[in-house]
Parts: sequence; C-alpha cells; structure tokens
Amino acid sequence: MTDRSHDGARTGVELIDALNEAPISRFHTKAIFTSGMGFFTDAYDLFIIGTASSLIATQWHLSSNQKGLINSMTLLGAFVGAIVYGRIADRVGRKRIYGLEAAIMLVAALASAFSPGFIFLVVCRFVLGLGVGGDYPVSAVLMTEYANRKDRGRLVGLVFAMQALGTISGYVAGLALLSAGIPDGTTWRILLALGAVPSAMVLYSRRRMPESPRFLTLAEGRGAEALSAMAVYSEGALRPTEARPPARISFRQFISNRRNLLLLLGTAGSWFVFDYAYYGNAVSAPLIVSTVLGANATTTQILALNLIVFAVAAVPGYYLAAHFMDRIGHRRLQLIGFPLMGLMFLLIGVIPGVTTAEVPFLILFGVSFYFAEFGPNTTTFVLSAEVYPTSVRTTGHGISAGVAKLGAFIGVYLFPDISSAFGIGGALTFSAGMAVLGILLTLLIPETSGRTLEDISDEAKVVAAAEGILLAGQTTPAA
Repeated sequence: MTDRSHDGARTGVELIDALNEAPISRFHTKAIFTSGMGFFTDAYDLFIIGTASSLIATQWHLSSNQKGLINSMTLLGAFVGAIVYGRIADRVGRKRIYGLEAAIMLVAALASAFSPGFIFLVVCRFVLGLGVGGDYPVSAVLMTEYANRKDRGRLVGLVFAMQALGTISGYVAGLALLSAGIPDGTTWRILLALGAVPSAMVLYSRRRMPESPRFLTLAEGRGAEALSAMAVYSEGALRPTEARPPARISFRQFISNRRNLLLLLGTAGSWFVFDYAYYGNAVSAPLIVSTVLGANATTTQILALNLIVFAVAAVPGYYLAAHFMDRIGHRRLQLIGFPLMGLMFLLIGVIPGVTTAEVPFLILFGVSFYFAEFGPNTTTFVLSAEVYPTSVRTTGHGISAGVAKLGAFIGVYLFPDISSAFGIGGALTFSAGMAVLGILLTLLIPETSGRTLEDISDEAKVVAAAEGILLAGQTTPAA
C-alpha cells in the first residue's frame, strides 16, 4: 500500500474516531431538536386520533369497526413507510428522505382535516402513516450516527422523548377546544389540522441538517463531503485527504446473514410485541378510562384524566430513560421495563374488581405507562438504530419499526373487540403475556451501551479490511 493510501486509511479512521469521541456540542442540541420535532409530530398525529375518532364516530354514525379503522390506519401506513423509506435512505442517503416524510405528514394532516367522508379520511390517515413510518428509521439513525459513543443513548433517547410532548399537546389541544364550547364537528377537524403545524417546522429546519458523516464515509466513500460535515465536531482538525472505499452490504447479503436475521428477530420482534400492547392501550386509553369512570363520564373528563395519568406517569419515564440509559445499559433497561410493565398489566387483569375501582386502577395503569417509557418504548427505538452496519442501518431499523407498527395496528384495531369480549382486565392480561415474549426476544440483542457503532455491528472488521489496517485499539473481532 502506498503512503497516499495509508493517509486515506488513517483519515477514514480519524473521522470515525472523532465522531465516537466528540464532546457534546451545540450541533448535537440542534440535531436533537430537529429530529425530535419529527417525533413530536408523530406522537401528536398518532395519539390525537383516539379523541378525534370518538367525535367523528358520533357525527358520522360509524360502527365500532369503522372507528377502529380510523384509529389504526395510520399505523398500517407506518408499517409500509418505515420499511420502504428505511431501505431508500440506505440507498440515496438519510437527508434526502428527511424532508420528504415531513412533507407527506404536512399534506396528509391537512387533507385529513378536510375529509368529506369515511373513505377519504381512512386513505388520508394511511398516507399520513407513510410519513410517520419514514420518520422513524431516518430520525433514529441520523441522531445515532451524529452521536458520540459515551452519550449515544441519552442523545437518541432525548429525540424519542419528544414523543411525550407531542402526546401531551394533543391532550391539551383537545381539552382547550372542547372546553371552549366549539362544536364537536369543528373540534376534530381542528385537532387533525394542527398536526400540520409541527410538520411545517420540521420541513423548514431539516433543510439545514448535514448528511450523516458515517454514511458518507463508510457507505458512500465520499470522504471530502464527510469531512466537511464533520467540521462541527473537529473544528477543522481533520485534513481532507484520500477517501476510503465504500463498504456496502446489499439487501440480499443483509437478509442472508444469520447474525442479521437473529438481530431482526430481536429488534423487530421485541418492538412488535411492545407496540401491540402499548398502542392498543394508549390509543384506546379514552375507552379504558371511560370504562372505569362509568357511562356518565364526559369526553372532557376522560381527556383530562388521560392527560394527568400521562403527564404524571409517562413523561418522567421518557426523560429518566434518556438520562440513565447509558449508565444502566440499553438492553438492560429494556429487560427492566418489560417485566415491570407486564406485571402492572397482569395485576389489573387478575385482581378482582380493580377495573371498577378508580384509584387502584389508575395507579396500576399509570405505573405501567412509566415502565413502558422507562424501558421498551425508548430502548426498542434506540437499539434498532445501533446494531446494524452503516450501509443497512436504516434498512434494519425500518424493518424493525415497520413490524412494530404492524403490531400497533393489530393492537389498536383488536383492543376494543378483545376488551368487549373479555373485559379491560382480560385485554391487559393478554398484553402482559406479550411483555413476557418481549423479554425473551430482547435476549437476542447485544448490549450496546458504551460501545462504538462499528464495534457493535462488527463493522470494525469491514472497515479494517477496506483500509488495510485495524482500527485503533481493535485487535480482535467484536463479539
């Protein structure tokens, strides 16, 4: 190898090392906000529909199955969007998809608000889901690839925690409109249209974000562009020399690799069973709470109680998960959250009379929300962005997120029927069983906390082979 080749190899290694060891900077803060606003929008659009559909069903005289389709169709669209846009982002770059899915969410939110009838609304909600699904792998992976080794869980977790603010905003908007005496037929349209506001902010802010330096370096071999994007981290310390050759993995190689298939079973499987339980409960929370409060409860009372439960129990879980994840361990936190969340579901299901006792029920239901956030709701998002090689990272995350949203679709669509047949306790007992399955599937995922992305994905060997050297300090292949 010539001296010039050695210089290019060293520069590739320096670039990745700089990313892995870079201190927290203003760029990280801007990236958290820009990526996180997407999840603010996702959460608002996904969870406000539980309130909006109740108003729509009354106005349009819909059946329970029609209402279930309105509630769940965005999740079916997200299943498709996550897989399709996740794969495209590995082919054309993360940034090109970053604005496209925000534009889809903006247009679909406005179209939903002006729906003249049931079929039109269902189609709009599906299209909205395409944008929501596309946002999952791109936002998760971009923040993961911007992040350093030591703080990666916290940085990506804070992006996901914006979901909490989006959910609360939906509850607050619903309460404000209903309390103001605005007619129900106008209220639900305003609620759906408001989803376009954060989408517009996302679309504007994401135009300025640079492409992932890891993607440019490891998947594209475009070293000059990567070094330019890295200026915010290195402050010009890296010299633009010869770029390393790209280390691309084809989709066929990805799905034929036993390690990747086991990882997919772990990340997609654990996320699927979690989303089945979580979205079934969260989107159906107005139904659950109204069952406990009784038939005389008003929509405003139900919404207010949901807001209190979520703000007191769920919101702290999001932010404590982000704060402690890197200390506890990303996989380890998932193994803590799943059993404790499942235990709360089980107690609701087996304790006689608890579903009609307001205070005991709300305590157990609230604690289940806390351990969902301080556990698998956050960690499934983070882990799926960490374990796959750079050139297939959004593909792996997209498949995982897409399969998860399929589970969410099933949960949201079936929860009313299951709770009608077996009661709220029976439906939550089944969710407890899904949590047990989530524990087992999590064991297929390696611990990622404190490790570089290249070490986690075994990409260190690929980079070393392409450069003709071993990464600094890497003397044996990663386990």
